[in-house]
Amino acid sequence: MLLRHGCCEVTFDLWLTFVAASTALLLIPGPTVLLVLSYALSQGRRVAIASATGVALGDFIAMSAALIGLGAIIATSALAFSLLKWAGAAYLIYLGVKMLRAAHGQVTNVGEGGATLAEAPATTARAILGHTALVTALNPKGIGFFIAFVPQFISPNAALGPQAAILIATFVSLAALNALAYALAADLMRVRLTTPSMIRRLTQAGGLILIGMGALTATLRRS
Repeated sequence: MLLRHGCCEVTFDLWLTFVAASTALLLIPGPTVLLVLSYALSQGRRVAIASATGVALGDFIAMSAALIGLGAIIATSALAFSLLKWAGAAYLIYLGVKMLRAAHGQVTNVGEGGATLAEAPATTARAILGHTALVTALNPKGIGFFIAFVPQFISPNAALGPQAAILIATFVSLAALNALAYALAADLMRVRLTTPSMIRRLTQAGGLILIGMGALTATLRRS
């Protein structure tokens, strides 16, 4: 069976292999998944769609950059890799500190949906979408992964563009569904925790995890 996109033909077996490999890789928690979990635990289901959309947008940017050649520059240029690495690390630490500060906010409501912490303007759904998109797109290892991973599923005998469109659409969709599943699972855990102090501790833990991921990102080395 063939998947057709314009003049390109992609074998269904190869596409299924790509789906299986992508799914296995996406299930491994990374900075993006930890950010999604942190927001879902502290903010609830209302940010789930925003988080998933942000992940999809970030992966689209990173994967597109890798396929059009920007990823090769990052992979071969120590300066470009360092700039992206430090930008990503600084942003993760910034988000972690922001979440720690939010954890000290006053608990404003305790109801069926659990306790809700007072929110700063930066924790709106739109801001969370932007945060998750940037964290995903600014991961130099993610871009390097796309450089090494995606070409294995591209045929050199067919046009690159149509094949890339199919693979990007597939991976971005899977990434969004994965992030949404993590967010909803975290929300199910959250609604069982109606103690305000527990919600505050979860928010603090999320902030510390993001700061830790930022520190780990700063130690990345170009392979």
